[in-house]
Amino acid sequence: MSDNSTIHLQRLHGRLSELACEMTKMQFSHLSQGGAWSPALNIYHCEHSIVVCADLAGVDRTAIDLNVEPKRLLIRGTRVVPEPNEKACRAVQMLAMEIDSGPFEREVLFPDELDVERVTAEQKNGLLWIYLPLRAAG
Repeated sequence: MSDNSTIHLQRLHGRLSELACEMTKMQFSHLSQGGAWSPALNIYHCEHSIVVCADLAGVDRTAIDLNVEPKRLLIRGTRVVPEPNEKACRAVQMLAMEIDSGPFEREVLFPDELDVERVTAEQKNGLLWIYLPLRAAG
């Protein structure tokens, strides 16, 4: 191999190292952001209730805290970083990290008063369904 080829390969190797470093910075720059992430919600106003559907895939039900007040819902919790099982695959490099993890919080304010004694919730297929009956007028 000639000296020119060796120099060219060294430059390419150096440039590839720089690109890999930049890609790593871009991929993980959002990891250092402080604070909680917010789960996506669908909210439905029904005839006698409000129904909230929260996208909480991968969150264990014991890691979810619901606080319901007459005109307010607060959903808090933590999602652990999803990683491959060591037995199935030992990860040697992270290529992308798009699933939010860590603490989350979402607050919803309602114009109508809720019957906080009759609130129910269920977790199904990664979705948390919260049923919030409206307080009867009177």
